[in-house]
This record gives sequence, C-alpha cells and structure tokens, in this order.
Amino acid sequence: MRNRLLPLLIVLMAGVLLALGFPLAASQAAAQQHRVVVDRIDDTTRFAALAQFVDDREEQIVTNSDDAERLHTLRTELVRYEQLYGIRVGVFYRDSSAMAAAPADWRLPRQGELYDAYYSALLGRRAHDPEQVWPWQHRMLAIASPIVRDGDVVAVVVTDSPTGALRARILHGWLLLAAGELAAMAIAVLFAVRLTAWVLRPVARLDRVTHDIATGRMTSRVQEAGGPPELRRLIRSFNEMADNVEAVLDQQRAFVADASHQLRNPLSALLLRIELLGLELPEGHTEAESVKEEGHRLAQVLDDLLGLAVAESTESHLDVTDIAALVRTRAAAWRPVADRAGTAVEFIEPDGGGRVNGWADPVALSSALDAVLDNAIKFTPGGGTVSVGIAADGGQVTITVADGGPGLTDDELARIGDRFWRSNRHQNVQGSGLGLSIARALLSQSGGEIAFARRDPHGLEVTLRVPRQAPVRTP
Repeated sequence: MRNRLLPLLIVLMAGVLLALGFPLAASQAAAQQHRVVVDRIDDTTRFAALAQFVDDREEQIVTNSDDAERLHTLRTELVRYEQLYGIRVGVFYRDSSAMAAAPADWRLPRQGELYDAYYSALLGRRAHDPEQVWPWQHRMLAIASPIVRDGDVVAVVVTDSPTGALRARILHGWLLLAAGELAAMAIAVLFAVRLTAWVLRPVARLDRVTHDIATGRMTSRVQEAGGPPELRRLIRSFNEMADNVEAVLDQQRAFVADASHQLRNPLSALLLRIELLGLELPEGHTEAESVKEEGHRLAQVLDDLLGLAVAESTESHLDVTDIAALVRTRAAAWRPVADRAGTAVEFIEPDGGGRVNGWADPVALSSALDAVLDNAIKFTPGGGTVSVGIAADGGQVTITVADGGPGLTDDELARIGDRFWRSNRHQNVQGSGLGLSIARALLSQSGGEIAFARRDPHGLEVTLRVPRQAPVRTP
C-alpha cells in the first residue's frame, strides 16, 4: 500500500505545484516586460514632447531659427539615447518619412511588429501593447507614441528595443521560481513520506499481529498509537475480536484437555476389567482381545488429544539451539524403533558438519520431530530407509524427513496435517491422525512451520523450518 499511496501523493502535490508554477512564471514574465514597456512609453512620450514643437519638415526649416534649434535638439537627444541604451528610435510623419532618427539611416519598415506599432499610434493610441517576449525568442520590442497637434496626429515616435536584457531577467526569475518549486517539492515529498508513514503505521502493526495470530501466537495484540481515527477504531475492534477468539479457543482447549483427562480414568478402569474378564474366558476367545485393542486405541486418541491441547496452549521457551545436534540425537533415539520395524533411519550430516544454530524451543522441536519420525517409520515398508537431513537455508534452518512409503496424492497432500484425517488407503495403520497436527502446533509456537511434498519415486517428504534468528514480536 505504501508503494501505491506515496507516489499518488507525490504526483498530486507535483501537479498542484506545477499548476501554480506555470501561471506564476507567466505572470512574472509579464511583469518584467511591463516594466520595460512603461520605460519605453516614458521615453517616447518625452521625445514626442520635444518633437511636438517642430513646425515643419527639414527642407522648409531654413528661415525659422527656433524650429531649426528644436529639430537639432531632438536629433541630438535621439542620438544620445541610441548610443547610451542601444535602442533605435525615430520620429516619423504620417507618410512614414523621417523627421529625425537614430541611427540616421534607420527607416520605418513597411510591415512587421514595428510597423503595426506605428500604425496603431497613428490611430491616436498612446502606446502599443506588444506580444509577450519569452526567453527563447530573439526579437525586438516595438513601442510607439503619437505626436498630437491641434487634435490631430501629425507624427509618431517609435522605439525598437533589443530584448536580451529582458529575456535574461525573465530567465533568472524563472530559475529562482524553479528553485523555489524544487524546494517546495522536497518539502512536499517529506510531508508525503511522513503522512504515509503516519497513515500506514497502524496498518503495518495490524498486518504483523494478524500474521502472528495466523501462525498460532494468539496473545499478540495491536498497540494503539497514532494514525487516523478510523484506523484506531479498527485496531480496537480487531483487539476485541482477537480477545474473543482467544477466549473461545481457550475454552475449546480446556474442554478437550478436561474431557481427555476425565475419560482416561474410566477408560483405564474399563481396560483393567476387560483384562480380568479375559482371564476368565476360555482359550481361543478373541472378542476380549478385540475389545481390549479398541480400548487401547481409544486411550491413544485421548493421549493425543491431551497432547494437542497442551501443545496449543503451552508458551514456548525460545533460545539459540544447536539444531544439528538435536536432530542427530532424535534420529539416534528412533533407530531402535525403526530396527524393530525392519527399516533404517539415516541421518545426513550438514555441509561442513559442526553446529547449525537456530531459534527454537528444544522441547517443542524435539516433540514435533518425534511425531514426524514416528509417522515416517510407520509408513515405510520393511527394508526401506527414512532419511533425515538438515541445512541452513537463508534465514531459516531446514529439517527434511523423507520416507519410503507409498506417498500421497495431490488431494491427500492438501489435507495432511488436519486433525483426525487419515488417508483411506492407510486406515489399517495404527494411529489417531493427530501426530502431524501436534507437530504443526508445536512448531507454530516457536515461529516455525511444517510443509509436505511428494518424494520421487515414491514416499513423503516432510520439511520442518525454524528461524535462524529471534523473530520480531509485536508488543
């Protein structure tokens, strides 16, 4: 969820910043150009004021010394302005001929932005609003102001400004804006990371505790700390549900344990009476033996039920354990049983020998391994071999028990380990169908697991796994 929520928040924040950044960049560029346009309008207005009092064209100003002096002043101002700022400037009559211009040979083009500004001023407009100049455009900025005399436009002052400095200022402003956007984006990403962590922290705790409960650690609960109110309510509801489930399971285990314990005494007395009754029956009477055999089978079922209840309710005492030594010892302990059944138990030493440490409850792991070995020896025919191996596989220690029995089908593999389940093909084999269930319960208490698979060419392969390091427990 984090990998989906965090990119979504980042994309949304980036979209908001970009949606604000583009209009701000355009506004900034327009403001820079507006300042330049205002300056050019002031300049053209000043030149228009000088040119307003020039009475006539140059060739007619030979007798009027005042007009000649005004025209000379105008030309001098235009030249100084062009030399100082590098901006071409000219005063043009209505027929586009020049009253004065700087440089002197500059003439008004017949088309283009400059002519449009000139024509707009002829219509009496004080200034022309040019198109926006962008940093990637190499163009001039044309501004024109009319010269009005007696209510009529007699001439136009036109400036043709280079835009290099304007484009540089716009680009510099954009760079500052981009830096601000990047800083805001970094803050937004940090905020998104913190927000995502705050929102998903309860979900992560809930996921860990759900896994703990699913693997048998029923005492795990979610600690309520931070997060949205909806998730805090969900955590409280989950803890209440877990309390109820644990209480129901405790009642069920207590009932099974009590029932098994209470039935043992009457059953033991019944078996004793059957023994005494069998002594009084004539020889060759087999019914008493059959009844006694079924009674012993029922006693075994009660013992297994009691063992399963104890395995599911007993708290594990986890510690660093030499798994290789433990497996080696249990394999040796089961060899006499296997010898009586006509089979062999083979222990395969781990690579390199020596210790193979794991994190487990030695008693629980030994009991689980005993249940698996008992099952493997029972189903391996005479002359067969039960192989027991151990290996360190990543973060786990793997114990493999492979028998030479008939094996199971795919449908049967899906059900193996269920309580009281036995294959229809193996009903004649002694057992209650609880041994592997007990092994699974014992392993789950210590963070381990058990898996089943077919062995080629025939047989069953049981894999027990325990962590190599202490599992992370949720408070």
